[in-house]
Amino acid sequence: RRVPVALARPALDLCAPTGVALDEGAKVIVATDAGGVGSALVDRLAKRGVDVLAIDDAPDVDELRRRIDDWKGEGTVTGVYWLPALDVEAAIDDLDLMGWREALRVRVKLLYETMRHCYDDIASEGTFLVSATRMGGRFGFDDDGPSAPMGGAVSGFTKTYKREHPEALVKVVDLVPSRKTAAVADLLIDETLADPGPVEVGRTDDDMRWTIGLTTEDLPVEPTGMELGAESVFVVTGAAGSIVSAITADLAEATGGTFHLLDLVPEPDRGSDDLALYRSDPDALRLQIFERLKAAGERATPAIVEKEIAGLERASAALDAIEAIEHAGGTAHYHSVNLLDGEAMADTMGSIADSHDRVDVLLHAGGLEISRLLPDKERSEYDLVFDVKADGWFNLLRGLAGTPIGATVAFSSIAGRFGNGGQSDYSAANDLLCKYSLSFRSTRPDTTGLAIDWTAWGDIGMATRGSIPTIMKAAGIDMLPAALGVPFIREELLGSAGSREMLVAQRLGMLMEEWHPTGGADPSAWDVRIDDAVMIDAVESFGVHTGLTTSVTLDPTEQGFLFDHRIDGTPVLPGVMGVESFAEAASLPWAGLVVEAVEDVEFLAPFKFYKDEPRTVTVHARFRPDDGGLVAECRLVGSRVLPTSSDPVVTTHFTGRVRLRPGRPDLQDGAVPEDADGVSAPDLYEVYFHGPAYQVLDHAWRVDDEVAGALAADLPPNHQPPSRTTVTGPRLLELCFQTAGAFEIGTTGTMALPTRIGRVTYGSVALTDSEPATAVVVSSDSGFEARVVGEGGRTSLLLEGYETVRLPGGLDDALVEPIRAAMDTDA
Repeated sequence: RRVPVALARPALDLCAPTGVALDEGAKVIVATDAGGVGSALVDRLAKRGVDVLAIDDAPDVDELRRRIDDWKGEGTVTGVYWLPALDVEAAIDDLDLMGWREALRVRVKLLYETMRHCYDDIASEGTFLVSATRMGGRFGFDDDGPSAPMGGAVSGFTKTYKREHPEALVKVVDLVPSRKTAAVADLLIDETLADPGPVEVGRTDDDMRWTIGLTTEDLPVEPTGMELGAESVFVVTGAAGSIVSAITADLAEATGGTFHLLDLVPEPDRGSDDLALYRSDPDALRLQIFERLKAAGERATPAIVEKEIAGLERASAALDAIEAIEHAGGTAHYHSVNLLDGEAMADTMGSIADSHDRVDVLLHAGGLEISRLLPDKERSEYDLVFDVKADGWFNLLRGLAGTPIGATVAFSSIAGRFGNGGQSDYSAANDLLCKYSLSFRSTRPDTTGLAIDWTAWGDIGMATRGSIPTIMKAAGIDMLPAALGVPFIREELLGSAGSREMLVAQRLGMLMEEWHPTGGADPSAWDVRIDDAVMIDAVESFGVHTGLTTSVTLDPTEQGFLFDHRIDGTPVLPGVMGVESFAEAASLPWAGLVVEAVEDVEFLAPFKFYKDEPRTVTVHARFRPDDGGLVAECRLVGSRVLPTSSDPVVTTHFTGRVRLRPGRPDLQDGAVPEDADGVSAPDLYEVYFHGPAYQVLDHAWRVDDEVAGALAADLPPNHQPPSRTTVTGPRLLELCFQTAGAFEIGTTGTMALPTRIGRVTYGSVALTDSEPATAVVVSSDSGFEARVVGEGGRTSLLLEGYETVRLPGGLDDALVEPIRAAMDTDA
């Protein structure tokens, strides 16, 4: 259960060049918008010496091709800017079918015609397609959803073009509605020249750049979605498809509701002998049809036989759905109707609206797929594949105008999310439905819009036939077992509220591969930003799916935090330096943001430096928007080649999140318990394994429920070179850990190691480990809570939800006794 989310991209000055040159000799087509961006772009390109063909109207196809051919002559086209989706679009309720079709013709069908005509030109490095949309700057993946959802058709097409021509630069740039024309023209040029990593790029008013990735989310434990039952009304298109039939049966069994089933095929004839034989013995039916054709003197070929079988297959699936509804005690109404026929659809939907005061679930699964690369995809075929989904959607919603709809479910596919070669029409239509579903967040807040990006199904449906399973396996993409796919829609409707796009798949294989070796980043441009980092030597990449990847090679014979942090003689990366590595990586790309907190840190496996040999620590960070800042999802990873294998073993050692804000909060001043008889450093470090650089406790004492630990003075350097500064002051967090550890040793007689941090909040008054400071720790049911207090009660950090795991075996009683005397009030 994956959810598409907006992820931050680095500034363009940190990105690699695309290889596109916009200068004299370049020939560029600009399909303009009505708002002036195209005109401003044409002017800027002309000043750079670019030869520009401006298409500032909506010509028919023949006229479009004539203009392109007359303009380019014997030359080739360098690039295309496609801007019609920047224009304001009318709401569905304000359009008729002809207006809907014309709006989509201008936005995506002329794009199809242009790129089909220029297919061989826009194919290699240095050529480009840059389309633009105005869905809000994050493609609608925000609280309001897309402001102009027709742009989804353009983004879907653009993503597929990239799949067909991976060497070319292909981007769809999404913008906020209010961007000024000159600024948009400039940024479109900028996006053409830098960052070859993402296909989807958003730009918001704060000059942040965004792309779209995926995150895995579980449904809420307690359902928060719809309530469906015998009174529920369902409208289902594509009802004669085997997958849709199975999903309908699942919904019927769970509800016993009323179902209106729509499909192009006639209502199944329950008295048909052929249908009965197909359902019991399809191979016998094939032979019977073959003999029947021969007896009638007609051509009897396998293709002709299979054509008749296909019709009966759909009739059987429709009958399966009808019978499942009836078996569950529900009511089935079958409507044989063409989704493209506006008048017929208006009649059908009108009759449904007249019969019910609301529709609970509108499930739009109607559609077909014909895979052909763009040069081989004729206009009639493109129109058919696109229109069944797009016009069908329009006719459904217009036909139910005024009728409350609880939820819509649009069948999309991984082609809509990622694009897929040969499916430019299918991808465009699917992404259109995804964006309209998301738009309900603001346009129809009482309706939940769900868009489901299915992978290919493995047990039922057309994808199980022919070469598709082999192709999917070669691409590393798993097919979806029906047992997982069939209940998904029901679980999603019941489990969670809110309009959303969901991706249903297992392994996604090549679809998750990056388009550029460094994800579009220019590692050399980051050098200035890592000069002062302790836990970063290099920026490796900044991928769409992997986010920022940094690395540092650490030598335990040089770094105090390793040399003096040994367990059983082996240097181990301190958890606090793992937190520091997250903070450094998270803050590296964003000059205007600072680390406010690090939270949900899981210490999964110790990072050991065997035989005191250097090892490389790698950190991955993906950045999501978060209430005026960013939240970075981080992983710390290590790789080792074991003696028994030539393949490296890659281990995720730590995970956590970093919250970034324009400034740090003012933390409330805190008092330190009055110094009392406690335990001193010599006694503590008879038990602790830490060497001088990590002997951070001078002494520790307990007063009532609070345990205090005073920071040792004149500590050796934490790291080399010591001139480098840390983001989080790791030894202050270590002071909290060791103070809590003193309490555990004194009260349990055992040593414990960190296993989790709920949250560390860093205050506006920062302390260093060279200033006097005290950690004040309290034990609670949810772990330890702590604060670090400096002179005058200044609080520099708050630690919440710190948890440990006890090491097996007890400690020497003689060594524990001084600590127990200070910590265990019951001793």
